[in-house]
Amino acid sequence: MTSTSTTTALPLALTAISRSFGANDVLGGIDLDVAAGEIIAILGPSGGGKSTLLRIAGGLDQPTGGTVTIDGAPVAAYDPRCAVGFQEPRLLPWRTVAQNVALGLPRGVGKTDARARVIRLLELVGLSHAADLRPREISGGMAQRASLARALARNPGVLLLDEPFGALDALTRLKMQDLLLDVHRAAPTTVLLVTHDVEEALQLADRVVLLGTPAADRSGATTISRIVPVPGARPRDRGDARLAELRAELLAGLGIDTHHRITTGTP
Repeated sequence: MTSTSTTTALPLALTAISRSFGANDVLGGIDLDVAAGEIIAILGPSGGGKSTLLRIAGGLDQPTGGTVTIDGAPVAAYDPRCAVGFQEPRLLPWRTVAQNVALGLPRGVGKTDARARVIRLLELVGLSHAADLRPREISGGMAQRASLARALARNPGVLLLDEPFGALDALTRLKMQDLLLDVHRAAPTTVLLVTHDVEEALQLADRVVLLGTPAADRSGATTISRIVPVPGARPRDRGDARLAELRAELLAGLGIDTHHRITTGTP
């Protein structure tokens, strides 16, 4: 794969983050330091504030309390050091794949440099052959690749991904996970990934952040209940016994019992 080479991964720090919506306390006491180039996966129950935390990290939402810094400087609204990838590709149907990718380019990029960057990114995500196609002419997986290329067009120091593969079928999802790792090797950046998929988190992340609500916290605000380092270098063996053990632990932390009990009736 061709490297974009201009991407510079930046460290991210969230300190004492809280977020309330009226009387509803969603997040409380979130402290997280993410090293430059690290991939962090965020797991938690539905409605637990994962996407809210991601938006705060990128300056798309303001915390009620606490601070966010990127490379030591406060995050700004719609911070240009960040890029966001969503569950839906959100491609403009009247533009080609290449034109959709170009929408992610920073302002002020010259036409020659812009064209060269789009060509590199399309090659990086394996879409060179689809540059002139429109969204209706490509598959869901290809559309998600285009969305990823568009996010990378900004050369972000921090890439925020909100369930980016959640709408894909199981096989395409596995291929997209492998693609993300390939892209990260070719164009390293700091990644904050929200997912509901424990196996995806263990396959992609250096550390998994498990969100939860402490039993003693009557406010109901979500905080970090556990941070789990993931062993082994990427790409990892999906059948690794260590990952199976961590999977069971993380599922238990989400309140899911992985042990199936068999009951027998009286003959």
